[in-house]
Amino acid sequence: MHRGNTPARARGGTSRAEPHQRLHQRWTRLHLTDREPWPDEHFVGALAAGHAGLASWLATHGGAAGVARVLQEAWNEFHDGEFSRAKRLGEALGVFGAVVADKAVAVDSLYSKRSEAELLKALESAIGRAERAVSELPNQPNTQYTLALLLGRYSQRISIVKALAAGLAGRVRQHLERALALEPRHAEAHLAFGLFHAEIVSKLGSLAASLAYGASQREALSHFRQALALAPLSPIVHMEFAHGLMLLDPARYREQAERLYRDAAECEPADAMERLDAERARGGLR
Repeated sequence: MHRGNTPARARGGTSRAEPHQRLHQRWTRLHLTDREPWPDEHFVGALAAGHAGLASWLATHGGAAGVARVLQEAWNEFHDGEFSRAKRLGEALGVFGAVVADKAVAVDSLYSKRSEAELLKALESAIGRAERAVSELPNQPNTQYTLALLLGRYSQRISIVKALAAGLAGRVRQHLERALALEPRHAEAHLAFGLFHAEIVSKLGSLAASLAYGASQREALSHFRQALALAPLSPIVHMEFAHGLMLLDPARYREQAERLYRDAAECEPADAMERLDAERARGGLR
């Protein structure tokens, strides 16, 4: 379903480029939390520069301009809430579409009605795609971040204790550190790193978390505050900050967490994902 394109087609005379132009106009606000660059021909071409294999792939798939058009369409679908469509369009672009495809899977893992087995299978497939993207494009903050995000979502599904035993915590930390080294203003990476610290402290206690994983309440709070300073308009930042506080110390932070949930519920959503986040915040308040 192409909701952004339907009115243009109905009028008959409007250019297909119009949804892409609207997306471009909204891009900075939509990507306030992850700093993803506008996916135009220049961006796609720069990704392939110096990579003979990627340049060859582009040449047989419509060139940088053709790939950019499809990539913009994938992001359009993502922001319209058509996550399955965004995933299909993104994965057809190989590593060039991995970020949008993998973020669609990550959102779906939170809100989908599918079975646990189906969600775990989808996450495992997305992790494989994200690993290939990191291998091919290691200097892109969002290839690093989306791999960490998917590993984190997978860890939450199988339980944090099992994830720690499987060594996933170290991988999550590695990719979040790399994402932030490449883009220190990446609010979602700060948020994920805050949750990394909070979840480990919650499961193991302060001393064991510090000794085994270098995790601490102080670092969790620092990352949460940085995320909020970078993206104060984003409902997910307020909500996950609140969730992290409740993991760390429910008695101490309950009042602050409730304020953050209220702030999340009152944020003006920029797209379908943020609407889902705001609704989840309202559910948390109830």
